[in-house]
Amino acid sequence: MRAAAFLYPWDVVGDPRAAARLAELGLQQVTLAAAYHSTRALTPRHPRHRIVTARHSAVLYPPDPDRWAGRALRPYTQDWVADPDPFGTAARALTAAGLEVHSWVVLAHNSRLGADHPSSVVRNAYGDRYPWAPCIARPEVFDHLVRLAAEAAVRPGARGVELESCGWYGLAHLHGHDKVAGVGLGGAAEYLMSLCCCPVCLAGYAGLGLAEDEVPAAVRRALEPVWAGAAPPDGGGRAAEWAAVEELLGEETAGAVRAWRDRAACADGVVVPCTGDAAVRAAALGPFASRPAGTTLAANLTVVAGMGGSPGTLAADAAHAAALGADELRLYHAGLAGAADLAAVRGALRALNRSAGGRAQGSGAESAPPT
Repeated sequence: MRAAAFLYPWDVVGDPRAAARLAELGLQQVTLAAAYHSTRALTPRHPRHRIVTARHSAVLYPPDPDRWAGRALRPYTQDWVADPDPFGTAARALTAAGLEVHSWVVLAHNSRLGADHPSSVVRNAYGDRYPWAPCIARPEVFDHLVRLAAEAAVRPGARGVELESCGWYGLAHLHGHDKVAGVGLGGAAEYLMSLCCCPVCLAGYAGLGLAEDEVPAAVRRALEPVWAGAAPPDGGGRAAEWAAVEELLGEETAGAVRAWRDRAACADGVVVPCTGDAAVRAAALGPFASRPAGTTLAANLTVVAGMGGSPGTLAADAAHAAALGADELRLYHAGLAGAADLAAVRGALRALNRSAGGRAQGSGAESAPPT
């Protein structure tokens, strides 16, 4: 089973041992950040620093000025890594160590862009703007994201690209010092608070047969009892949650909303968060069991114990994900993991590679292709 780990360029730049250490884990691929949001990240093994603070969303390579000439929305550059091209430097070191590099591109999660261009962000049914969430349906945002994905995908040293935040970010996503837990919303009501009602999305809903103000009005009407103290309708699992959304909005309105969102955000493969027990993995991977032929389904398992991961059960968790249809692994996050976590990952991947080698020898199977 092909295994890749997420990584930041600053985990490698300035650390001559980093690439070899990663190769020794038994990985085939590193998914390396090329465009990333603001973060404060631990670097527990770096010889020069322990904390890197990325103050805002930025590309981690020099953007092409010709590609962005005349565009109102353009990528921000970074200055927290003392290298003009951190992605390129890290990619060369990782490739030299025998690892395939894919670009990791964060798209529609950009608080600085949202602050600078407030008309381009998600707007909820009450008219509140979400500056951390550019609305992907807006033409100027769509153009920006396509250009960003294309530029990052073809960075020297990259053999593939993996896109994060291809859809709308909603209420639940962290933003600064959040103070939004005063009313328990539940999954369905939170979904309603995350629906975009900007003019472009309202036009999209209207194109599917809804009246101009139907979605925001339905959301406000459905949530009024929740604000007044009623328990929101909800249930366990995705099917029950969607049934609750249909109950809140009405089946016809909910169907049109879902159709618009599905139309605006699509991909030829998916990396699915699977941290949790077997039931969580089954619920996460289950909806993709009947995906189109030729698409990739990668199970994203957290391997940092301090972030809720379980590196000690990685081999069993990966085998369970494979049984559910996953054909690749993504491990979050090789740079953030402590020494004990990485030792557990190394042992699990060696066991998985031995098992896969035995099956391939007996069946003539080939290794999984890159995404």
